[in-house]
Amino acid sequence: MKARASVRIVEVSPRDGLQAEARVVPAAVKIELIGRLGDAGLRVVEATSFVSPARIPQLADAAEVLRGIVRKPGVAYPVLVPNLRGLEEALAAGAREIAVFGAATETFSEKNIHCSVAESLARFEPVVARAKAERMHVRGYLSCVVACPYEGPVAPERAAAVAKALWGLGCDELSLGDTVGKGNPETVRWMIEACAAAVPVERLAGHYHDTYGMAVANVLASHELGVTTFDGSVAGLGGCPYAPGAAGNVATEELVWLFEGMGIATGVDLPKLVAAGRFAAEAVGAPNRSRVAAALARPVTPPR
Repeated sequence: MKARASVRIVEVSPRDGLQAEARVVPAAVKIELIGRLGDAGLRVVEATSFVSPARIPQLADAAEVLRGIVRKPGVAYPVLVPNLRGLEEALAAGAREIAVFGAATETFSEKNIHCSVAESLARFEPVVARAKAERMHVRGYLSCVVACPYEGPVAPERAAAVAKALWGLGCDELSLGDTVGKGNPETVRWMIEACAAAVPVERLAGHYHDTYGMAVANVLASHELGVTTFDGSVAGLGGCPYAPGAAGNVATEELVWLFEGMGIATGVDLPKLVAAGRFAAEAVGAPNRSRVAAALARPVTPPR
């Protein structure tokens, strides 16, 4: 019997989904959200980020959150680290998987991590080397692969060049971020094709914001080119403090609805996921942007 096709979903709401929200969420609530997401069947739940609390106050409790998680067997809880200091703090808190985060454009790199693209790669090199010495899985994030809020459209070759450099540092996978959500299936295809010429396509992930309602279409276009890992955020939460006007990530509920409807396994229990999304939206006082969650909440009226 032929095995059922599957995709891997990386849940980013506890970090990317919360980082731009004004209401500070208590560590205990974040820990509960992470637990609910694992209970829903997600196998990768990005827990937090060891960045400067002065820059992102929402994530000032990173160590407390990571230490407080009740780890489920088979679930990974990666954390973002900006530099060696962040890595050491993450290791001390019990991190087993990390991610570094760069950008395809100079201006966004300066705004987001206060250095040029070349300087960011030099900064990440010892971080990745140290993490690999600790036998840690390392993910590389690459922002602004389609468009930049400061520089406009990004040539696919430009994104691919930085993707190749991150891959060369030793990252195990690369998450390609349409940070401002301006991509469409055509521009995303061009970007994926360019990056897949530099990095094995099975090591690429799609990270699509839904500013113009194109995120699900972009996911499908990427999947058609062989990408099988996608980042999502329950309730469509998210946004970037350094990308004005960007909406949240594609809602994880939409990813599960899309792929399960196509006969492609996600391993996720949709009702439990929807409940986790409602919990997350209520925790930050934000609207639940998942259309799947909204549709499932409507009472079914039998036809006359």
